[in-house]
Amino acid sequence: MQHRTAPLRLRGMTWNHSRGYTPLAAIAQRFSEISPGVEVIWEKRSLQEFADQRIDQLAERYDLLVIDHPWAGLAAASGLLLPLDEHLPAPFLEDQASNSVGLSHQSYFYQGHQWALAIDAATPVATWRPDLLAAGDLPQTWDDLMRVARAGMVLMPGIPVDALMNFYMVCSTLGEDICQSEDCVVSSQVGEQALGMLRELTLALDPIIWDLNPVGVYETMTLTDRYAYCPFAYGYNNYSRLGYAHRQLEYGDMVEINGQRCRTTLGGAGLAISSRCADIKAALEYAVFVAGPVCQRTLYFDTGGQPGHRSAWTDERINLACRNFFLNTLPALERAFLRPRYPGYISFQDRAGVTIRHYLRDGGDPRAILAGLNSIHKESTKEVPCGRSRA
Repeated sequence: MQHRTAPLRLRGMTWNHSRGYTPLAAIAQRFSEISPGVEVIWEKRSLQEFADQRIDQLAERYDLLVIDHPWAGLAAASGLLLPLDEHLPAPFLEDQASNSVGLSHQSYFYQGHQWALAIDAATPVATWRPDLLAAGDLPQTWDDLMRVARAGMVLMPGIPVDALMNFYMVCSTLGEDICQSEDCVVSSQVGEQALGMLRELTLALDPIIWDLNPVGVYETMTLTDRYAYCPFAYGYNNYSRLGYAHRQLEYGDMVEINGQRCRTTLGGAGLAISSRCADIKAALEYAVFVAGPVCQRTLYFDTGGQPGHRSAWTDERINLACRNFFLNTLPALERAFLRPRYPGYISFQDRAGVTIRHYLRDGGDPRAILAGLNSIHKESTKEVPCGRSRA
């Protein structure tokens, strides 16, 4: 790192949780110590805003952005973000690719360019209270899950985006990935079966699910003794660490549907650089520092992060600190479904999530629901970035 005589401040935006904010702020402190004259200031937004807030509104105000991979298509179409492959050494990017957790690294590669570095990896996984539910009693099949749900022991997130991700999961596990054509989200046969299965499950659960995201589920599971099992929600290793929450959670793979383990929908977070960045060189240095294997296995995890580099996921020290969260959930990450990333996809995700949640909560005609999803999908594929670019 070179010494700079003039002070330089880079501003970043991430999401408001110990997994999303704390490691970046802590690493920024260390980075400023080894790169004199550079200060990285992180701000945070809610988890919902992380998924929804347009990156054109952020890229104009911030140098560094933590983004969800479906924004890659809009980044490619609009010029909002820096194409990292044009600025970072090939060996570094090769290491990132070869040590990707599932499709995490590839999820930020779109139309020939790398738009972010996968500093965080996640997918929905199963979660339980080991003090309330013995390992031998964990559900292994969908029928097992229904029995535990009817016993009042199950909690899961039910806000629109999570309801939609669960719909994706069941469809994919039944053999059809969603949105593989511009005209159809999923076939009527698979779509109706998925809706029926999820409706039956959610009817057996406490209605509080409709206001909970994954963090809300985990906080509820650790603050009360009422719920022992969550079948699928984006994993947060923090809750499996001693001392983080009132009770420790344990994480692992999901139940089977027709003999196949559930194939969930890839999440995680990528570190991107705005094309309007005040100092691209300094931002690149910080990004490489954060995403590098040494930092990922040490500072990033130790300060609350959920690394995106495979070497951290298989590290013995890390797994000992969190009840083998990473080793136990790695199989789910390896088979996770990659969401669409075309420029208008986020519009589809927002509207489709509301549609799915409404059906699961209130019922209706599944054929009409699927027809509505097809209509929303067709509209979203025709959306193009406007003027100064958007996200």
